[in-house]
Amino acid sequence: MSDTVERHEFGAEVGRLLDLVVHALYSDREIFLRELVANAADAMDRRRFEALTDQASALPPDAKVRITPDKAARTLTLADAGIGMTKAELAQNLGTIARSGTRAFSQSLGDAKPEDKPSLIGQFGVGFYSAFMVADRVTVTSRRAGSDEAWTWASEGQGSYTLEPATRPEPGTDIVLHLKADADEYLEGYRLDHVVRKWADHITVPIALVEDGKEETVNQGTALWRKSKSEITPEQYTAFYRHVGMNFDEPWATLHWRAEGALEFSALLFVPGMKPFQAVENERASKVRLHVRRMFITDEAELLPTWLRFVQGVVDTEDLPLNVSREMLQATPVLTKIRRAVTGRVLTELTNRAKDAEGYTPFWENFGPVLKEGIYEDHERRAEIAPLLRFHSSAQDGWTSLPDYVARMKDGQEAIYYLVADDADALKSSPQLEGFRARGVEVLLLSDHVDAFWPEALGRFDDKPLRSITQGAIDLSTFADAAEGPEAPASVDALVAALKTALAADVSEVRATDRLVESAVVLSAPAGGPDLQMQRLLRRAGRGGASLPVLEINPRHPLIRGLADRVEAGADVAEAAGTLVDLARVQDGDTPRDPVAFARKVAAALAAAPPSTAPSAPATDA
Repeated sequence: MSDTVERHEFGAEVGRLLDLVVHALYSDREIFLRELVANAADAMDRRRFEALTDQASALPPDAKVRITPDKAARTLTLADAGIGMTKAELAQNLGTIARSGTRAFSQSLGDAKPEDKPSLIGQFGVGFYSAFMVADRVTVTSRRAGSDEAWTWASEGQGSYTLEPATRPEPGTDIVLHLKADADEYLEGYRLDHVVRKWADHITVPIALVEDGKEETVNQGTALWRKSKSEITPEQYTAFYRHVGMNFDEPWATLHWRAEGALEFSALLFVPGMKPFQAVENERASKVRLHVRRMFITDEAELLPTWLRFVQGVVDTEDLPLNVSREMLQATPVLTKIRRAVTGRVLTELTNRAKDAEGYTPFWENFGPVLKEGIYEDHERRAEIAPLLRFHSSAQDGWTSLPDYVARMKDGQEAIYYLVADDADALKSSPQLEGFRARGVEVLLLSDHVDAFWPEALGRFDDKPLRSITQGAIDLSTFADAAEGPEAPASVDALVAALKTALAADVSEVRATDRLVESAVVLSAPAGGPDLQMQRLLRRAGRGGASLPVLEINPRHPLIRGLADRVEAGADVAEAAGTLVDLARVQDGDTPRDPVAFARKVAAALAAAPPSTAPSAPATDA
């Protein structure tokens, strides 16, 4: 070893700490480039700041971070025109884990005016060492602005480093990574371009990729969300929306604000104007991008709850350390506060936009099913979400809300009635609605995949309970019936008893009902258990425990009156009883208990029907 080369041991149990940095701290190997670019950008900001009082530190006009891959030498070089480091600073900042020159510099700013302080990124002290995830040797040559001396720091990350004199024509720092055998991808220009655009696209310092003697700036360099709204045109908002979400439409809503005070962050969020190509119902996680001081950290920080996962955009904060992994972020108290603030702001925007019924409709038709998930997932915000929900109903065209429904409730109506099924069109003609329509009682019609779950979680709205009309016996006698028919035959009680005996294995109860008008029968769920739609879902999922339904019969229907007469005459109605249950199941969009047997019964009934009595066409002359 040359006499001019000094060997030093790392401080602070470096072997163990380096192992943690390389293998545990970061979730993604490519983050090393983000960290090194962030450090370089910081160094240039520091030099620009010093130039305010020392012209000798002025940045050159073409100052930028240059990334140069060399396939022949298997090296990747990052060069900047930043403040540089002295020999002592190299030893202090790179020779001791968790010591950050940036943090020390920030603390030294003291009483400097906020507008004069550079926006510094790396303040955790370990970002540089991420280079050892892809390199088995790293050399750093640096010259401090205002000094003629340059020094080279070198290490293989094994517990020691060397320092020796060097030459560098201008102030700044060169970092050379001697790449590991499995890191060839970081010698490819397209790969480096992708990583920079992903992680550091909005760093204000230009970042150039140098290949074959040609230099191309690869970052956008403008953090749109950090500008004031007055500086941004609608076209710029739209362009950024399409960039960040890979969209082709116009945003339905744009939310741009800066939170200041105890918690500081900037946010630029969008509600899309159309459904994404990949349905948000299938993707459960929010993908809003988290940035720290303009630097992309992750899109897996779950900044919004899953029921707002359709929102896209960026949240950028000053209050988190840059060099943290996604796993560490999840438990950060600062991030919890940011999540709460961002969620509240989005809800406020939706509440304001919902006042315009026509303008709110496109949003609801695109993302309403996702928003409904918040009712059963977010107990704290149910009361805020509920007025945002929209429904079709048995009495209204278009969409209606819970507040509007309550305002239209009939005198004496104590519950908000709803009906759930898979098919929205089938709901409108469901026999379950007949008695309610006849009495002018409005029923909400629900057909989204989440509608079997959220009403029970909400429970009440405006002190009115939500009630499925397929669950339990509903007394409609307090409401005038506009379609009164003949009185029920006296023998209906005998028919009910006969049906109970015949259907003991298929239904839990048989009862006469006044909520049917045109249909003979309908099924309902016992009081206190899941409604019919939930029971169907349980059966499809192969889960037991669903209770037997209740068969309700319409004593005024000709079929029921005929069966009642047969029972009175002593006839057996067991076979007819099974057919009634199958008819009720088919009416509700379900399948008969035995589809093949049911089809045979229908075919036999058609074959036994008397021939048509319609007159034949008159004969014509030949």
